Amino acid sequence: MTETGNNIIRYSLSLLLLIIALNALGGGYYGMAGAENVPGEWLDDGPFKTYFIPSLFLFVCIGVYFFFTSIAVFRRKTYSRVAALICGFILLAWIILQVAIIGYVSWLQPAMGISACLILILAFFLPKA
Repeated sequence: MTETGNNIIRYSLSLLLLIIALNALGGGYYGMAGAENVPGEWLDDGPFKTYFIPSLFLFVCIGVYFFFTSIAVFRRKTYSRVAALICGFILLAWIILQVAIIGYVSWLQPAMGISACLILILAFFLPKA
């Protein structure tokens, strides 16, 4: 692949990771603060009584991890490919579990599922540093 093609993959992956990270940081913070406008009934059939624990996971494991992986991909770190693949699997597992626990409640769920698959594809084709 050409250098231009490699850069398109790298920058696209880095930007996608950053967008998801910022979304997860905001959503995680909102959930840990009480998720004021989110129905509590969504948790009735699940393992959690409040949104704090899943929001903490969202904040740290998706928000923070994706943010630092985005930087690693952009800076061409040697571990960026593996870190990005892990991001894709984490996001895919998060969405599958979320839908299994609370059901389909938002257009963001399929959008994040598609994003997880796109991360996996881009990470697979990410050139080695």
